Amino acid sequence: MSYSPSNPDLTLSGMLEKYPRRRVLLFKAMEEIMKSFSPFSKETRQLLFAYTSDLNQCSLCYDFHKAASVASGIDESVFAELKTDINSAKIDDKLKPIFTFIKKLTLTPGKITPEDAQPIFAAGWDEHAYFACVSICAIANCMNRLVSALSVDADPAELNHSDRLLLTLGCAG
Repeated sequence: MSYSPSNPDLTLSGMLEKYPRRRVLLFKAMEEIMKSFSPFSKETRQLLFAYTSDLNQCSLCYDFHKAASVASGIDESVFAELKTDINSAKIDDKLKPIFTFIKKLTLTPGKITPEDAQPIFAAGWDEHAYFACVSICAIANCMNRLVSALSVDADPAELNHSDRLLLTLGCAG
């Protein structure tokens, strides 16, 4: 059920059909960030998106991107490990500062300082990777808030194909 008083059955795609320019903007942003050249593999991008969605308690986005990550070969146990302790998670050590940064950027964005970025560079990542990390976090936060505010999260079984495509660009579901 949507929060829209004029149409409680409105879906994400239905809302975006009313505002097609925003739909195009969201599709283009997701496509650019999640599908174009990146220092991160497709699997890692999905994992970063799922992790951010979990931090935001957006179960719909989390479930879709987790499924895409697992389908790409990420071990399902990594998700529980990341929730418990990033530093002990069975991921490449080089990725741990990325996840630490994303956690802080998602949960306390106003407290980010230049010092928070330094471990990323110290791990051997360049500015392109840093910007990719920030971009994935930003688009995940945007989509999480959109899905939650439109109440799409309420019943994932009711999502139509267009909603699923927007959420994942065909990467899962």
